[in-house]
Amino acid sequence: MSAARVLVVGAGPAGVRAAETLAASGLHTIVVDEAARAGGQIYRRPPDGFSRPPKALYGFEAAKAEALHDAFARLAGTIDYRPETLIWNVSRGVAHSHGEGVGQGQIPFDALVIASGAHDRVIPFPGWTKPGVFTLGGAQVALKYQGCAIGRRVLFCGTGPLLYLVAYQYARAGACVAGVLDSAPFGVTLRATGGLLAAGGAALAKGLFYRAALLARGIAVEQAALPLEALGRDDHVTGLRYRDAQGGAREIDCDGIATGYGLTPDTRLADLAGCGFAYDPLPRHWLPVTDGDGRATAAGVYLAGDGAAIAGADAAEASGALAAYAVIADRGGGVPMARVAALRHRLARARRFAAALDRAFPFPHEFAAAMADETILCRCEAISAGEFRAAAGVLGAVEMNRAKAFSRVGMGRCQGRVCAAAAAELLAARPPEFVPAHDGDGVLVSASLNLTLPDPGVLPEDGR
Repeated sequence: MSAARVLVVGAGPAGVRAAETLAASGLHTIVVDEAARAGGQIYRRPPDGFSRPPKALYGFEAAKAEALHDAFARLAGTIDYRPETLIWNVSRGVAHSHGEGVGQGQIPFDALVIASGAHDRVIPFPGWTKPGVFTLGGAQVALKYQGCAIGRRVLFCGTGPLLYLVAYQYARAGACVAGVLDSAPFGVTLRATGGLLAAGGAALAKGLFYRAALLARGIAVEQAALPLEALGRDDHVTGLRYRDAQGGAREIDCDGIATGYGLTPDTRLADLAGCGFAYDPLPRHWLPVTDGDGRATAAGVYLAGDGAAIAGADAAEASGALAAYAVIADRGGGVPMARVAALRHRLARARRFAAALDRAFPFPHEFAAAMADETILCRCEAISAGEFRAAAGVLGAVEMNRAKAFSRVGMGRCQGRVCAAAAAELLAARPPEFVPAHDGDGVLVSASLNLTLPDPGVLPEDGR
C-alpha cells in the first residue's frame, strides 16, 4: 500500500488532518498548498518575524490553531510538502501544477484528496469596485497576515457568522468600526435560534459573544440592511449609502468597506476531476456528490472540508480524517472503525449546525437578482449586470455556460469565483426570452452588447 501516491490539495484543517492520517498509514503523501505556510484561511499564519501571539490572531480558536500547526510540523520528513504551489488542472491521474520558483509541473497520483476550502460569496452593488472595498475574507487576511486594517474607519456589511467575527476581530485589534449591516432580518435569525442551539450550543455562544462585544463597544448593528452604493472618488471610498429595515436610504461615513454573504465552496478542481454535482437549495450551491466519508463519484477522488460543503473548521478536520480513512480502506488497509464512527458523528453534528446557520443568515438572492443594470457584475471583464441580462434575454442563453460564452462574465482572472454566484441569481430570476431584433437585411442585432449575429430565422439560400 505504501507505493500508492496520494495527492492532498490544500493545507487547511481538512488537508492537514488528511495528510496526518495518510502518512500514519504509510502511504506516499504529497501535500500541495497555495499558501507559504499551512493552516488555511481560518488558521492563517503571519510571515516569519511577526510576533503577534496566537491568542491575538485566533481568539477563542487559538488552541485549535496551535494544535493544527503542531500536527503539521510533526509531518516534516514523512510527507512531500509543496507550499506556494497551485494546482490548475486535473486529468487522468495527473495534476498540473505551478510552483513558486519551479514553474510548471505535473504530479501523478493514484488517489486525490481535494481540500480546496472556500472563498467569499459576493453580491456586487454600485461602487463596489472602488478602492477601499474588500471582501470579508480579504479584510481578515490583511489583519491576520500582516496586522493591517483596510481603513481607519471600516464598515462591515453582508450576512453570516464571518460578518460578526471579522468585525469583532477589527474592534478587538483597536480599529474603528463604523457599523455592522446584516442583510438577514432579525425575525428570521431569531426563529432559527432553536436549531442553532440544538446543533451547536458552544458555537452559538461564541456568535452571541461577538455581537454583544460589538454592542458593548457602542458599535451599531443593523439587520435587514442592504448596500445601495459605495460613495466616494475614483481613488477611494468615502462612505456607503444603504437601505435600512424600514426601506429608507441612509449613509455612513467610512474609508473601508468589508462585504460578504457567506462562503462558496471552491469546487473547480472537483469539476475538472469529473465529479458529479447536485444542487442544495438551502445555501443555493451546486455541491460535489459524496458519500458520508468523502468519496466522490469520480473514481479515486475524495473531497473534504469546505470545498465539499460549508460547515466550518471543526467539520473540516473531521472530514479530512474521514476522507483519508476512505482512501486507506479503498486500497485494502485497515481502519479504526470506532474512530471513524466518532468522526462521522462529529461531522454530522457540524453539518446540522451549518444548515441552521443557513436558515439564520439566508443568502439574499432577491437582492442579487434585482441588481441595477449599471452595476459592474464581472470586474475582470468590466461587464455590467445590464449587459449580462441582454446576453441572456436577447441571445437566448438558458444556462450559465451559454450566458458566459455570450457575455464573457466569469472569463477573467478570477474565473468566476467573485461574480458567478451573483450572475447565476440574475439568470435564474430572468428566464430568457429569445426575441429576435434584426435590421432590414436579416441580421440579428443586439445594440446593448454591440454584437451582430446571423438571424437563425433568415438563412442564406444554401442553408448555411
